[in-house]
Amino acid sequence: MALHVPKAPGVPQMLKEGARMLSGLEEAVYSNINACKQFAQSVRSAYGPNGMNKMIINHIEKQFVTSDAGTIIRELDVEHPAAKLMVLASQMQDSEVGDGTNFVIVLSGALLEAAEELLRLGVTPSEIAEGYERALDKCLELLPDLVCHEIKDYKDVESVVAGIKPAIMSKQYGNEDFIARLVAKACIAILPEKTTFNVDNVRICKILGAGLQQSEVLSGMVFKREVEGDITSAAKAKVAVYSCPVDITQTETKGTVLIKTADELLNFSRGEESLLEKQIKDIADAGVKVIVAGAKFGDMALHFLNKYGLMAVRLNSKFDLRRLAKTVNATVLPRLTTPTSEELGYCDIVRVDELGDTRVVVFSMESSESRISTVVIRGSTDNYMDDIERAIDDGVNTFKAITRDGRFLPGAGATEIELAQRLLQYADTLPGLEQYAVRKFAIALESIPRTLADNSGANATEVINSIYKAHKDGKQTYGYDIESDGSDACDAKSKGIFDAFLLKNWGIKYAVEAATTILKVNQIIMAKKAGGPKPKAAAGSDDES
Repeated sequence: MALHVPKAPGVPQMLKEGARMLSGLEEAVYSNINACKQFAQSVRSAYGPNGMNKMIINHIEKQFVTSDAGTIIRELDVEHPAAKLMVLASQMQDSEVGDGTNFVIVLSGALLEAAEELLRLGVTPSEIAEGYERALDKCLELLPDLVCHEIKDYKDVESVVAGIKPAIMSKQYGNEDFIARLVAKACIAILPEKTTFNVDNVRICKILGAGLQQSEVLSGMVFKREVEGDITSAAKAKVAVYSCPVDITQTETKGTVLIKTADELLNFSRGEESLLEKQIKDIADAGVKVIVAGAKFGDMALHFLNKYGLMAVRLNSKFDLRRLAKTVNATVLPRLTTPTSEELGYCDIVRVDELGDTRVVVFSMESSESRISTVVIRGSTDNYMDDIERAIDDGVNTFKAITRDGRFLPGAGATEIELAQRLLQYADTLPGLEQYAVRKFAIALESIPRTLADNSGANATEVINSIYKAHKDGKQTYGYDIESDGSDACDAKSKGIFDAFLLKNWGIKYAVEAATTILKVNQIIMAKKAGGPKPKAAAGSDDES
């Protein structure tokens, strides 16, 4: 008979074998804070214009070289439950504002680091969390007073460029003027009069070769594909869009045909051909010059398309098909029928172009009002173009934030230091133990300019002192000058270094939420991992393959 080993009394007795339970300050709280500190430390060095790149090889061995925190945390499969909370807060920031992911992680990491010191002094986690929440309320109350710039006219390229440039600068320092102008042109071209701006309407097409300065914006869409037939261009063209193959239609039911004479055999295949020819002739007679299909073109159909001078383009992605239909204002037809005038789209120029050694099909709209614009990125390597794409993505998201709220705060760490200074004064007015947490909150805010200084190779303490000195003299828009050799402060407003109001507002909220949630955890109970195969991941969109 096997020897029965009794389980330890208490909670392990209730759980299955193999379950783990961590509780108390040492095991749960400090270990969570440590994991989050390490995680924030690794992402921190990628913050700001002088941030270092990370090379990440994900689970399917795809390589990324980037300093974009959003990409870094998305591709790293973070397992630790507490660090995962930080990742979730950062992803919420990404979906809410589209930028400032690193800001959330750096700030929540600094808040937890400050909390650890207080915990060791004997302050309880709930008091720290309460202090942090009071400091957060005070920050959100102070933020509107610090607004130093506002964009009122979203259609003015120059003022939009000034707002977008700092977001792009933190990813592509040196190329920000050129990229910001591209983004501003692309966004303003498709800004709708009534509805809200949709980020998805700015498409990006990456083509190897040349250099970044050869990148351009087109109103319309660009596809890295060849045309199917012989016709390679069409002007002022009516466009028909089909989601089915353009070929001899297969019958729904199977049938057997009994052929008795040679004439019947000849006429049988001829009947199919003449039917297809009639269909294509009817489409051509409706004034259509371009046919776009989501499936294959048959050889016989191509012969007739060439005969009637129709241009044939095939798109494999159903998402691209829908977007193109939106661009040219057409209806996607499920069967090969003659389209009515309402179902037809219109495009000024459809042409085949060659960029480098890549052939592309361009649907371009000459009119100023277009529904979709495409930024064609040129570059020497795929990795480089991916990074440019991420910078453009941040720029487009910043433009969306501007259309929602055009207010800006001074960047370069000026806002954080001003908030820290006012919080320190506010802490003196609090009677309870929360005042210690509010002071630590102020010190945690310093981590933003401190990180900028560290990544630029300056002495962080001197930088913080010089910014504090400027703020004491009432210069509340002064921040760290990353272009100076020493640790000088500069006027962020006159240098045009702005942070979107929404970015700071949501970023501080999410960082504090993540930090307080992690602090309030005092037990971690991990069930035994289930055996068997892992559950299938939900099928992602096949759009961004």
